[in-house]
Amino acid sequence: MKSMFALVDCNNFYVSCERVFNPKLSDRPVIVLSNNDGCAVARSEEAKAIGIKMGAPAFKIRHLINAHQVAVFSSNYALYGDMSRRVMQTLSRFTDQIEIYSIDEAFLDLSDFPQNTLADRGQQIAATVEQRTGIPVAIGIAPTKTLAKIASRLAKKSTIETRNRSRRVLKLATTPDIKEALKAVSINDIWGIGHQYAARLNKYGITSALALSRMDEQWIQKIMGINGVRVVQELRGIPCYLLENQPTPRKGVTVSQTFRTELDCFEDLKTAIAAYTSRGAEKLRAQGSAANMMLVFAASNRFRAHYTFHTATAHLPVPTNDTPELIHYANQCLREIHKPGILYKKAGIIFKDLVCESPIQTGLFDTRNRKRSRHLMQAVDTINSEMGRGTIKYAAAGLLSNQKWQPLSRQRSPAYTTNWNHLPMAS
Repeated sequence: MKSMFALVDCNNFYVSCERVFNPKLSDRPVIVLSNNDGCAVARSEEAKAIGIKMGAPAFKIRHLINAHQVAVFSSNYALYGDMSRRVMQTLSRFTDQIEIYSIDEAFLDLSDFPQNTLADRGQQIAATVEQRTGIPVAIGIAPTKTLAKIASRLAKKSTIETRNRSRRVLKLATTPDIKEALKAVSINDIWGIGHQYAARLNKYGITSALALSRMDEQWIQKIMGINGVRVVQELRGIPCYLLENQPTPRKGVTVSQTFRTELDCFEDLKTAIAAYTSRGAEKLRAQGSAANMMLVFAASNRFRAHYTFHTATAHLPVPTNDTPELIHYANQCLREIHKPGILYKKAGIIFKDLVCESPIQTGLFDTRNRKRSRHLMQAVDTINSEMGRGTIKYAAAGLLSNQKWQPLSRQRSPAYTTNWNHLPMAS
């Protein structure tokens, strides 16, 4: 049985989420900004056409925004996360062999479906996702995940025409179609080829995916190692990367943020660190991990003179994902690194040396009731999952809204799908 993978990629995902609940945005330039309304992190096709680049600072493109009446939104991660979940649930109706690759991408294993039905199957998937969620997608179907990535990318463009291409789906199954697709793809746009490797390959005159696919594997291994050989084999239609149904647990968890204004008050910084620690603990529990070590850092504005960056590390006596316990150690670390008189612009926490949360070997002198703590954390997570993040939170993380350390979001749309108070009202 020949392997066939599909890569489902949501088009301009953050922008598409905004358009689902505001149809007036159709055919209009739209951008979504990063935290603190800093840079463009998502752009509609219309916004790309007028010259707005990915990552462009908002203040540098203000003239384009004004001249073309660009709709500008602050990041709304609650909305985007929930819409992503709905897209993935829709995809799981077609097969349980699914790998959620990112918030807006998923691989499907279609090997069990008849080859001659895959293009129509892709059309059906794309139409169903858009019907149920309002999110348009592009789908690439091919014998390997790398080729499926390429096919999905080309499905959005008109740079390649084959008998298996339609408006939203591109199937690469035959040698001529694969060759034509590889010819149209730059070495910089191949999944698994980073900027450094791309620059090195360019020096040898290898500028397209087709050229890379024809290289000798022994030479590639010398240049790029075994992962480079796997990329070449995938481009040749030989599967090297299998579907990962269960996401690999992270080796570390980081929560950090740039403040909207510089902080000189220890209590403000302490509240921010407690909030980041709470969020990090939620992430640990969500993936069934506990941390052996945590690192706290705080930095001044790197664009000003006398830039400072301070860190402190806590080695935890027992691996844990318990929020109050982690906040306790985070406060200890913060007291070590805080320097009066410094204006802090960014801070965060990093959990390292992660282990499975169960079973855990406790210490001889450990007096904490860990069973009770685990049940409490489960109850808090369940309530926040059902009622919305932040329904229950620790006072140490701040009870007031609009605090100095919280990100600036002047143009955030409502959380249409996760907050009853944000539901549109019919007039």
